[in-house]
Amino acid sequence: MIGSIRQRLGRAVFNWSLRRSPRLKQLTLSQRRIYIMPSRAGFVFLLLLLVMLILAINFQNNLMFAVTFLLASLFVITILHTYANLSGLTITFLRGHACFVGEQAAFDLTLTAQGARHYESIQLRLLDGSVTAVDLLETRQTSVTLYQPARQRGPLLANALLVETYYPLGLFRAWTWLQVDLKTLAYPRPEAGGQLADLNGSGAGDQAQVHPGVRMGGEEFIGLEQYQDGMSLKRVAWKNYARGQGMHAKQYVELSDNRRWLHWDLWPELAREARISRLTWWVLQLHRSGEEYGLLLPGVEISPERGEAHRVRVLEALALFGLSPQVISSQYPTQEQHS
Repeated sequence: MIGSIRQRLGRAVFNWSLRRSPRLKQLTLSQRRIYIMPSRAGFVFLLLLLVMLILAINFQNNLMFAVTFLLASLFVITILHTYANLSGLTITFLRGHACFVGEQAAFDLTLTAQGARHYESIQLRLLDGSVTAVDLLETRQTSVTLYQPARQRGPLLANALLVETYYPLGLFRAWTWLQVDLKTLAYPRPEAGGQLADLNGSGAGDQAQVHPGVRMGGEEFIGLEQYQDGMSLKRVAWKNYARGQGMHAKQYVELSDNRRWLHWDLWPELAREARISRLTWWVLQLHRSGEEYGLLLPGVEISPERGEAHRVRVLEALALFGLSPQVISSQYPTQEQHS
């Protein structure tokens, strides 16, 4: 019962705090955003002070009275120091970094100290993420990268940010929840498997490969070669023979297309998400090998290219494929937000 009440109370405070924190690229913590309460150690400390006060009254011991009031004044002063360890801190949200499903998405931000004030033992954590501790002593500004898990493909909005401190004595907890104006994209999880068709196709026989993308025996004239027994007389360069230049044969090649196409119908036996994951894996393989590749999805066509920018474009198309336009427009960052 007590645990349920605490959970509901904590959720109500969390929601109320976020309603008071609009999404901003930069904000400074002030009394409107900072909340402070005794920590567990603080409540125990208060209980001990109460016990000491009762004992001092019972035994009429002046020394015990002095110690009790001294510790009580320390408790009150700690409130000011704990609050000051967050007050005036400026947080700037910079950018998010794309990742694959199952990995940790990274979000960059900076903390800037106010004036010459020192900030110690500040803890930052995205909801469902890990804690990062920061100090601002000699430096007035520091960069921080926070992480949160990417559980499904598509637009990924950074979770609420918890900023808290127990400094200096751990008797009080000062904290705030902030809405983070950072977005990124979660690419599909790569799943290995399948095969792509041979670029040279079948039926090439024993024709030698002159160089990548070129096969012998086509219709493109590239020069002359020494005539050998068994060659077709149709290939003989009779004009050269008439000039007394010897018996030569014309050499032709067929130019082949080295570009790969990754299309939706390659593995029809797979479900939609499994097919997207398979295509993602092949995008990474073709990018590593330096091949030129394109993507064909229902309603989406990306011409074959190579390079990092092309890889990102293809992965973005796979990450957003099949998602509703409302979800994409509301959560996925535009080019201006990327910059």
